[in-house]
Amino acid sequence: MTRTDITPRYRLDGPEEAPLVVLGPSLGTSADLWLPQLPALTRAWRVLRFDLPGHGGAPAPDGPFTVDDLAGGVAALLDGLGAERAAYAGVSLGGAIGTALALRAPDRVASLVLCCTSPRFGDPGAWRERAALVRREGVGPVADSAAGRWFTPAFTRAETYTAMLRATDPEGYAACCDALAGFDATARLGAISAPTLVIAGAQDGPTPPRGHADRLAEGIPGARLTVVEGAGHLANVERPSAVTREITAHLDRTWKGHGR
Repeated sequence: MTRTDITPRYRLDGPEEAPLVVLGPSLGTSADLWLPQLPALTRAWRVLRFDLPGHGGAPAPDGPFTVDDLAGGVAALLDGLGAERAAYAGVSLGGAIGTALALRAPDRVASLVLCCTSPRFGDPGAWRERAALVRREGVGPVADSAAGRWFTPAFTRAETYTAMLRATDPEGYAACCDALAGFDATARLGAISAPTLVIAGAQDGPTPPRGHADRLAEGIPGARLTVVEGAGHLANVERPSAVTREITAHLDRTWKGHGR
Protein backbone atom coordinates (compact mmCIF):
# COMPACT_ATOMS: atom_id res chain seq x y z
CA MET A 1 0.00 0.00 0.00
CA THR A 2 1.32 3.43 -0.95
CA ARG A 3 1.76 5.85 1.94
CA THR A 4 0.61 9.42 1.50
CA ASP A 5 1.70 10.82 4.88
CA ILE A 6 5.48 11.11 4.44
CA THR A 7 6.41 14.76 4.09
CA PRO A 8 10.06 15.30 4.98
CA ARG A 9 11.46 18.07 7.11
CA TYR A 10 13.19 20.63 4.92
CA ARG A 11 15.06 23.91 4.79
CA LEU A 12 15.23 26.57 2.08
CA ASP A 13 18.16 28.76 1.03
CA GLY A 14 18.81 31.16 -1.81
CA PRO A 15 16.80 33.86 -3.61
CA GLU A 16 13.07 33.47 -3.04
CA GLU A 17 12.12 34.07 -6.66
CA ALA A 18 14.80 31.87 -8.20
CA PRO A 19 13.97 28.52 -9.83
CA LEU A 20 13.79 25.71 -7.28
CA VAL A 21 16.35 22.91 -6.90
CA VAL A 22 15.66 20.02 -4.50
CA LEU A 23 18.63 18.19 -2.94
CA GLY A 24 18.23 14.66 -1.56
CA PRO A 25 20.72 13.16 0.96
CA SER A 26 22.16 9.67 1.18
CA LEU A 27 21.33 6.95 3.69
CA GLY A 28 22.85 7.82 7.06
CA THR A 29 23.46 11.51 6.36
CA SER A 30 21.50 14.71 6.80
CA ALA A 31 20.65 17.64 4.57
CA ASP A 32 24.04 19.07 5.55
CA LEU A 33 25.61 16.55 3.16
CA TRP A 34 25.00 19.23 0.52
CA LEU A 35 26.75 22.10 2.32
CA PRO A 36 29.77 21.96 -0.04
CA GLN A 37 27.48 22.78 -2.99
CA LEU A 38 25.23 25.29 -1.27
CA PRO A 39 27.19 28.53 -1.88
CA ALA A 40 27.40 27.94 -5.64
CA LEU A 41 23.83 26.73 -6.04
CA THR A 42 22.24 29.55 -4.07
CA ARG A 43 23.72 32.16 -6.41
CA ALA A 44 21.18 31.25 -9.10
CA TRP A 45 18.65 28.87 -7.54
CA ARG A 46 16.33 28.52 -4.57
CA VAL A 47 17.58 25.38 -2.83
CA LEU A 48 15.41 22.97 -0.85
CA ARG A 49 17.28 20.38 1.23
CA PHE A 50 15.38 17.69 3.10
CA ASP A 51 16.07 15.03 5.71
CA LEU A 52 15.11 11.37 5.44
CA PRO A 53 12.88 9.90 8.18
CA GLY A 54 14.86 9.59 11.40
CA HIS A 55 17.84 11.42 9.91
CA GLY A 56 19.19 14.86 10.81
CA GLY A 57 16.81 15.16 13.77
CA ALA A 58 13.71 14.45 11.65
CA PRO A 59 11.05 12.29 13.33
CA ALA A 60 11.48 8.54 13.17
CA PRO A 61 9.05 6.71 10.86
CA ASP A 62 5.91 5.13 12.31
CA GLY A 63 5.93 2.24 9.87
CA PRO A 64 7.49 0.90 6.68
CA PHE A 65 7.75 2.92 3.50
CA THR A 66 9.13 2.59 -0.01
CA VAL A 67 11.40 4.78 -2.11
CA ASP A 68 8.30 5.74 -4.07
CA ASP A 69 6.65 6.84 -0.82
CA LEU A 70 9.64 9.10 -0.15
CA ALA A 71 9.30 10.54 -3.66
CA GLY A 72 5.65 11.18 -2.92
CA GLY A 73 6.73 13.13 0.15
CA VAL A 74 8.92 15.34 -2.02
CA ALA A 75 5.99 15.89 -4.38
CA ALA A 76 3.90 16.91 -1.37
CA LEU A 77 6.60 19.42 -0.41
CA LEU A 78 6.42 20.92 -3.88
CA ASP A 79 2.64 21.13 -3.55
CA GLY A 80 2.97 22.91 -0.21
CA LEU A 81 5.39 25.43 -1.68
CA GLY A 82 3.25 26.03 -4.74
CA ALA A 83 6.09 24.85 -6.99
CA GLU A 84 4.82 23.27 -10.18
CA ARG A 85 8.29 22.21 -11.30
CA ALA A 86 11.77 21.85 -9.81
CA ALA A 87 15.15 20.44 -10.60
CA TYR A 88 16.26 17.54 -8.42
CA ALA A 89 19.70 16.30 -7.41
CA GLY A 90 20.31 13.38 -5.07
CA VAL A 91 23.13 11.24 -3.69
CA SER A 92 22.67 7.45 -3.32
CA LEU A 93 19.24 6.92 -1.69
CA GLY A 94 18.56 10.58 -2.45
CA GLY A 95 19.25 9.80 -6.09
CA ALA A 96 16.85 6.84 -6.01
CA ILE A 97 14.19 9.19 -4.69
CA GLY A 98 14.87 11.49 -7.64
CA THR A 99 14.56 8.57 -10.06
CA ALA A 100 11.24 7.58 -8.49
CA LEU A 101 9.99 11.19 -8.58
CA ALA A 102 10.92 11.56 -12.25
CA LEU A 103 8.94 8.40 -12.99
CA ARG A 104 5.83 9.20 -10.96
CA ALA A 105 5.64 12.93 -11.77
CA PRO A 106 7.59 13.57 -15.00
CA ASP A 107 5.92 16.92 -15.57
CA ARG A 108 7.30 18.21 -12.26
CA VAL A 109 10.98 17.28 -12.66
CA ALA A 110 12.56 19.88 -14.92
CA SER A 111 16.10 18.54 -14.60
CA LEU A 112 17.69 15.59 -12.83
CA VAL A 113 21.13 14.89 -11.30
CA LEU A 114 21.80 11.36 -10.05
CA CYS A 115 25.00 11.18 -8.00
CA CYS A 116 26.61 7.94 -6.80
CA THR A 117 23.37 6.04 -7.09
CA SER A 118 21.79 3.13 -8.91
CA PRO A 119 18.57 1.82 -10.41
CA ARG A 120 18.99 -1.22 -8.12
CA PHE A 121 21.21 -1.35 -5.03
CA GLY A 122 22.34 -4.97 -5.19
CA ASP A 123 21.00 -7.98 -3.32
CA PRO A 124 17.85 -7.11 -1.34
CA GLY A 125 18.81 -9.68 1.29
CA ALA A 126 21.92 -7.74 2.25
CA TRP A 127 19.85 -4.63 2.92
CA ARG A 128 17.36 -6.56 5.02
CA GLU A 129 20.24 -8.06 7.00
CA ARG A 130 21.65 -4.59 7.62
CA ALA A 131 18.22 -3.37 8.74
CA ALA A 132 17.99 -6.30 11.17
CA LEU A 133 21.48 -5.57 12.52
CA VAL A 134 20.63 -1.92 13.20
CA ARG A 135 17.32 -2.80 14.84
CA ARG A 136 19.18 -5.25 17.05
CA GLU A 137 22.38 -3.34 17.87
CA GLY A 138 21.78 0.28 16.87
CA VAL A 139 23.66 2.30 14.25
CA GLY A 140 27.06 1.86 15.91
CA PRO A 141 28.24 -1.13 13.85
CA VAL A 142 27.39 0.47 10.51
CA ALA A 143 28.80 3.82 11.62
CA ASP A 144 32.10 2.16 12.57
CA SER A 145 32.56 0.94 9.01
CA ALA A 146 30.99 3.86 7.17
CA ALA A 147 34.19 5.76 6.35
CA GLY A 148 35.47 2.81 4.35
CA ARG A 149 32.22 2.58 2.40
CA TRP A 150 31.87 6.29 1.76
CA PHE A 151 35.37 7.62 1.08
CA THR A 152 38.76 6.76 -0.33
CA PRO A 153 41.55 6.24 2.23
CA ALA A 154 42.98 9.65 1.33
CA PHE A 155 39.97 11.54 2.69
CA THR A 156 40.71 13.06 6.11
CA ARG A 157 37.35 14.49 7.22
CA ALA A 158 35.25 11.33 7.38
CA GLU A 159 34.24 11.87 11.01
CA THR A 160 32.23 14.96 10.07
CA TYR A 161 29.96 12.69 8.04
CA THR A 162 30.04 9.49 10.07
CA ALA A 163 28.82 11.63 12.97
CA MET A 164 25.63 12.20 10.96
CA LEU A 165 25.11 8.43 10.86
CA ARG A 166 25.79 8.05 14.58
CA ALA A 167 23.06 10.64 15.24
CA THR A 168 20.53 8.83 13.04
CA ASP A 169 17.57 7.08 14.65
CA PRO A 170 18.04 3.30 14.28
CA GLU A 171 14.50 2.69 13.04
CA GLY A 172 14.83 5.51 10.52
CA TYR A 173 18.03 3.98 9.18
CA ALA A 174 16.61 0.45 9.14
CA ALA A 175 13.41 1.51 7.40
CA CYS A 176 15.47 3.21 4.69
CA CYS A 177 17.46 -0.02 4.26
CA ASP A 178 14.18 -1.89 3.77
CA ALA A 179 13.11 0.71 1.21
CA LEU A 180 16.37 0.24 -0.70
CA ALA A 181 15.87 -3.53 -0.62
CA GLY A 182 12.58 -3.09 -2.48
CA PHE A 183 13.82 -0.57 -5.04
CA ASP A 184 14.40 -1.59 -8.65
CA ALA A 185 13.78 0.97 -11.39
CA THR A 186 15.91 -0.76 -14.01
CA ALA A 187 13.09 -1.70 -16.36
CA ARG A 188 11.47 1.75 -16.16
CA LEU A 189 14.42 4.05 -16.81
CA GLY A 190 13.36 4.61 -20.42
CA ALA A 191 10.30 6.48 -19.17
CA ILE A 192 12.35 9.27 -17.57
CA SER A 193 12.02 12.40 -19.68
CA ALA A 194 13.96 14.95 -17.60
CA PRO A 195 17.39 15.97 -18.92
CA THR A 196 19.66 13.87 -16.72
CA LEU A 197 23.24 14.04 -15.52
CA VAL A 198 24.69 10.92 -13.87
CA ILE A 199 27.74 11.50 -11.66
CA ALA A 200 29.86 8.60 -10.42
CA GLY A 201 32.84 8.42 -8.11
CA ALA A 202 35.62 6.48 -9.78
CA GLN A 203 36.41 4.72 -6.48
CA ASP A 204 32.80 4.33 -5.32
CA GLY A 205 32.44 0.93 -3.65
CA PRO A 206 28.69 0.71 -2.95
CA THR A 207 27.58 2.00 -6.38
CA PRO A 208 30.59 1.83 -8.72
CA PRO A 209 30.43 3.30 -12.21
CA ARG A 210 30.30 -0.13 -13.83
CA GLY A 211 27.02 -1.87 -13.12
CA HIS A 212 25.33 1.11 -11.46
CA ALA A 213 26.01 4.57 -12.90
CA ASP A 214 26.46 3.18 -16.40
CA ARG A 215 23.08 1.44 -16.22
CA LEU A 216 21.40 4.70 -15.31
CA ALA A 217 23.16 6.54 -18.14
CA GLU A 218 22.37 3.82 -20.66
CA GLY A 219 18.76 3.42 -19.57
CA ILE A 220 17.67 7.07 -19.32
CA PRO A 221 17.18 8.66 -22.75
CA GLY A 222 19.80 11.30 -23.45
CA ALA A 223 21.50 10.98 -20.05
CA ARG A 224 25.12 12.02 -19.70
CA LEU A 225 27.60 10.22 -17.44
CA THR A 226 30.62 11.84 -15.82
CA VAL A 227 33.07 9.92 -13.61
CA VAL A 228 34.92 11.91 -10.93
CA GLU A 229 38.42 10.64 -10.19
CA GLY A 230 39.58 10.36 -6.60
CA ALA A 231 36.05 10.13 -5.25
CA GLY A 232 34.28 7.41 -3.30
CA HIS A 233 30.57 7.06 -2.60
CA LEU A 234 30.00 10.58 -1.27
CA ALA A 235 31.66 12.23 -4.25
CA ASN A 236 30.07 15.62 -3.64
CA VAL A 237 31.96 15.75 -0.31
CA GLU A 238 35.25 14.19 -1.35
CA ARG A 239 35.60 16.11 -4.64
CA PRO A 240 33.27 19.07 -4.06
CA SER A 241 34.70 21.40 -6.72
CA ALA A 242 34.41 18.87 -9.53
CA VAL A 243 30.91 17.78 -8.55
CA THR A 244 29.68 21.34 -8.03
CA ARG A 245 31.03 22.33 -11.43
CA GLU A 246 29.21 19.46 -13.12
CA ILE A 247 25.91 20.14 -11.35
CA THR A 248 25.88 23.89 -11.95
CA ALA A 249 26.81 23.43 -15.62
CA HIS A 250 23.97 20.93 -16.06
CA LEU A 251 21.46 23.19 -14.32
CA ASP A 252 22.64 26.20 -16.32
CA ARG A 253 21.82 24.28 -19.49
CA THR A 254 18.53 22.80 -18.37
CA TRP A 255 16.79 24.76 -15.61
CA LYS A 256 16.24 28.48 -15.81
CA GLY A 257 12.78 28.33 -14.30
CA HIS A 258 10.75 28.26 -17.48
CA GLY A 259 7.31 26.75 -17.14
CA ARG A 260 6.97 27.37 -13.42
